Amino acid sequence: MATKKIMVQGTGSGVGKSIIVAALCRIFTQDGYKVAPFKSQNMALNSYVTADGLEIGRAQAFQASAASKEPTVEMNPILLKPTSDTGAQVIIRGKPIGNMTAKEYHDYKPKALALIKDCFEHLERENEIVVIEGAGSPAEINLRANDIVNMRIAKLLDAPVLLVGDIDKGGVFAWIVGTLELLEAEERELVKGILINKFRGDLDILKPGLEYLEKRISKPVIGVIPYFQDIKIQEEDSLSLEKGKKNLPLEEKEINIVVVYLPHISNFTDFDVLEAEDTVSLRYVGKDEEIGEPDVIIIPGSKNTIGDLQYLKSKGYASAIVEKAISGTCVVFGVCGGYQMLCTTLIDPKGVESKLREMEGLNLLPATTVFESHAQKMTNQVRAIADLEFYKGAIEGYEIHMGRTHFSAGTIKNAFTIVERSGEKVMDVGGAVSSNVIGTYIHGIFDNDGFRQAFLDYIRKKKGLAMYKKGDKSGGIDWDIEYNKLADLMRRNSDMNKVYEILNRTGMMKI
Repeated sequence: MATKKIMVQGTGSGVGKSIIVAALCRIFTQDGYKVAPFKSQNMALNSYVTADGLEIGRAQAFQASAASKEPTVEMNPILLKPTSDTGAQVIIRGKPIGNMTAKEYHDYKPKALALIKDCFEHLERENEIVVIEGAGSPAEINLRANDIVNMRIAKLLDAPVLLVGDIDKGGVFAWIVGTLELLEAEERELVKGILINKFRGDLDILKPGLEYLEKRISKPVIGVIPYFQDIKIQEEDSLSLEKGKKNLPLEEKEINIVVVYLPHISNFTDFDVLEAEDTVSLRYVGKDEEIGEPDVIIIPGSKNTIGDLQYLKSKGYASAIVEKAISGTCVVFGVCGGYQMLCTTLIDPKGVESKLREMEGLNLLPATTVFESHAQKMTNQVRAIADLEFYKGAIEGYEIHMGRTHFSAGTIKNAFTIVERSGEKVMDVGGAVSSNVIGTYIHGIFDNDGFRQAFLDYIRKKKGLAMYKKGDKSGGIDWDIEYNKLADLMRRNSDMNKVYEILNRTGMMKI
C-alpha cells in the first residue's frame, strides 16, 4: 500500500499546528498504523538530539513520541535557531552549516528542496502515514517564490491540507477566508478541510458562523477543538511560552522556583517536569518583573549566551542573582548557556554566537567559556554520573552547545562526569558546583526522577520542610497519558471519518 500523507497548515504562527499534528500522530498510531511526523523547515530554539547525535526541532521529537517512534533527523531536515532579529544558525540534516542573515537564507532555500524530498521519501519507505506540518502561514505572498515549508511542499508531496485557525485570537473567520483568498487556485484545491482551534464557549452560538463559513469557502469545517489547560504538551518556541504559561496566575506552594526568561531562551522544556510537581511553584521572570524571594533561580539555555548575559546585566537581574547566590538565600542552577553565564569570563573571538567578543560572567564559578569557531557543535545524548551533596548516581540527558568551559585544576568540584556520548564511552566534565551554585551542560536533567526528587528534597531540607518518605514517588509526567488525552480530545471534537476520507483519496478504511 502506498504511504498516505496529510498536511496541517495554519492561518498564522501559534495557532496550534504542532499540537494538531501530535494528536493525529497518536490517533493514527492507536488505530494501528505506522506513523511519522514531518516538518521540512522549523524555526525554533527548543531542540532535541536524536540517538545518533543529530539536532531537530523539539516539536518533531514530541510528535514522534506521540507516534511511538524514536525521533530521527528525517522528521525535520532543516532547523533554524534565531540568534538575532535578522539572523539564525542554519542546521541541515542535524548539523549546523553556519549563521545566515534572513536574506542569505532566503537565497539558499531553493537548494534545500532535494534534501527535503529525500528525507520525506525515507519516511515514506518506513511508514504507512506521514503527518506533515507547515510553518507560519501559506498566505505570505512575499515568501511564495522560495517557499519550502507550506504549499510548495504540499504540491511537491501531493498532500491534502487541513487548515487550522485560532479562534481564541479573534477574527478567525476573516483569517480563514483571507488565507484562502490569497492562495492560488491550485493551492486552494489542496485545502480539504478546516479546523477551528482553541474554542471557549457555547458551540451552539458558534454554529451559525460555521455554517456561513462552509458556504462561503465551499470547504467543510471538520472540527472545533476546545481550548485546554489540563493536557501537558511541550511547547515549540518562546512565543507560546510568552503568551501562555508565563503569564498564568501562580499558586504559592512549598518550593518557589524562578526561571529567568532570556531574550534567546532555548530548551525551556527542561523545566516542564518541575512545573508539573504538586509542591512546586515555577514562574518565568523577565521584562522588568521582580525575581522576588525564590528558593531556586534557574538560568536556562540560550542561543546567544553573551547577548543574553548582557541583557541580564542591563536589567539588573545579574546583580540580583549574584546577591542571592552569595547570601545563600537560594540555589542558583545554570543549564547549558545558563551554566556558561555562571563562569568568570565568556570569550567569543570569532563571533560564533554574538557580535560581542568577550564579557565578564556572573563570576559564580571560577571558569572560562570559549566559543571556538573551529570546534564542532556538541549534539549528543549522554549518560553521566552526578557527584553532589544531595545526589550521587546516574543520570541521562542530552547536550547542545558550541562553547567549551575550562576550569583551572583543583579550583572547583566536578559535579557531573559524562561517561557516554552517543553510545561511545568517554570521561568528560559535564558541570560543576560551588556552594549553592550548580551548573551543567546536560539538558533534560530534571527528567531523571531520582535526581529531581533528590534536588527537591535538598531544597526542602534547606527550608526545614519534611522530605519525601522512602518509597514516595516524585510527580513526573507520564507522556503516554498526555498523548492519549490529546488524542481523545481530538476524536471527541472532530470528524475523524472525514479526516480518514481526506487522508486516503483511494479508500483507506479506519480500523
